[in-house]
Amino acid sequence: MNDTRLTRLYDALGYRFANPAWLKQALTHRSYGTPHNERLEFVGDSILNYTVARMLFDRFPTLPEGDLSRLRANLVNQNALAEIAVELKFGDYLFLGEGELKSGGFNRPSILADALEATFAAVSFDSGFAEAEAVVRRLYEARVAAIDPSRHAKDAKTRLQEALQAKRLALPKYRILAQSGEAHEQWFKVACDLAEIRIETEGEGASRRAAEQQAAEAALAKFEALYPGGKKPKSA
Repeated sequence: MNDTRLTRLYDALGYRFANPAWLKQALTHRSYGTPHNERLEFVGDSILNYTVARMLFDRFPTLPEGDLSRLRANLVNQNALAEIAVELKFGDYLFLGEGELKSGGFNRPSILADALEATFAAVSFDSGFAEAEAVVRRLYEARVAAIDPSRHAKDAKTRLQEALQAKRLALPKYRILAQSGEAHEQWFKVACDLAEIRIETEGEGASRRAAEQQAAEAALAKFEALYPGGKKPKSA
């Protein structure tokens, strides 16, 4: 990785590595060779969970543990991590084997999410936990600040179900549209069907549950546009 590319990535992370070898390992998928990022990912996951938990603990001093746990889960899941990795253009820096390159691995959410978690560990090994925590905080500051706990303490499927029940509408039906990948790296595409009000949305994720949550979030947005302020649409 040349100096110009390194500088761009350092700027995106808000951190400059003293030993770039740590960063290279964090960005190396097992398909490329060793050392790869799986062990770093293990440590990075813990750093991420602690830091986001502390941010939520400080931001919402009256929320109970259950609500804090749900908020954290929404922030540290694979889809959320992949979104941040895309914003940082991590796909441009990954080291992937030929097979993963041909299959578009640089865009695969699981690979992007793993590389980002591994990068948190790489920062900690390069200069200490405090620096790794600071990187996580920079990347998550706006996301945590934007949370409305009354809306997001419950997951999307639960909120959608409650919204439909409040209008005495039929509950959503979920169905798998596509499924691919091996057992350790699967990918699901799921539909959420609100047939009674002619809304159907799609979601994708590394598990059926994650895909359903994404589809439910999209369906809820359409439902709320149809019933602004909880009122029935004019055409009803």
